[in-house]
Amino acid sequence: MDRKQLQHQVAYMRKSLFDQGYLDDQFNQLEDLQDEANPNFVEEVVTLFYSDSARFIQNIEQAMIKKPNIDFGKLDDYMHQFKGSSSSFGAKKMKKECSQFRECCSAGNIEGCIKTFQQVKQEHATLRRKLETYFQV
Repeated sequence: MDRKQLQHQVAYMRKSLFDQGYLDDQFNQLEDLQDEANPNFVEEVVTLFYSDSARFIQNIEQAMIKKPNIDFGKLDDYMHQFKGSSSSFGAKKMKKECSQFRECCSAGNIEGCIKTFQQVKQEHATLRRKLETYFQV
């Protein structure tokens, strides 16, 4: 594949991530910080997020299995951190799912938490696959 085709493919993939609602303007802002001195800045930020997010997911899973003594405040705190990390690189869909989880925490709705947490994990995995492909190209 020649350079022009590769650039077109990268631009198309990037545009589709925005069009499908996976990313927001924060991703653009991170890209603006990328330069010749640090050409992989965005990829490094995303990689750091995915290494940290495993801890958030594990903490949330552990907190949810403590039925009937669910600490919704602690669950909300964990998800607040996860949402902040997601927001830091522009993970729009994940941020939305995290907000829905936090609403369920506020309502004391464990079934809602379980359901939305599955969505959070699904969005987490989907975005990871899409970004890995994007960064490989």
